[in-house]
Amino acid sequence: MDCIFCKIISGDIPSEKVFENEKVLAFKDINPMAPVHILIIPKEHIDGADMLSDSNADIVKDIMLAAKQIAQSFNLDNGWRVVTNVGNDGGQTVRHLHFHLLGGKKLNTELA
Repeated sequence: MDCIFCKIISGDIPSEKVFENEKVLAFKDINPMAPVHILIIPKEHIDGADMLSDSNADIVKDIMLAAKQIAQSFNLDNGWRVVTNVGNDGGQTVRHLHFHLLGGKKLNTELA
């Protein structure tokens, strides 16, 4: 598979990891949109949120619990945001399910 996130998981491409367990990996985004911008991905390849099913949707719980722990480790006590993009029109540039954790400043409330 030619997935950049799968290559990061395997260690073929380096990343600045901030969290890892048996199911989830999180690392700093190389093009941050906020002072804290972390990508949280499942270690199992899932193309995107549009490919979640009864058999794999539990990973979202694991990702959100990781997000909470990561936010605490970065002292994001005033708030943070988690977002995922789906498909071309949704802005998904890598077809591997991933969530952006953003924080460290007052975030814009406009979503479009």
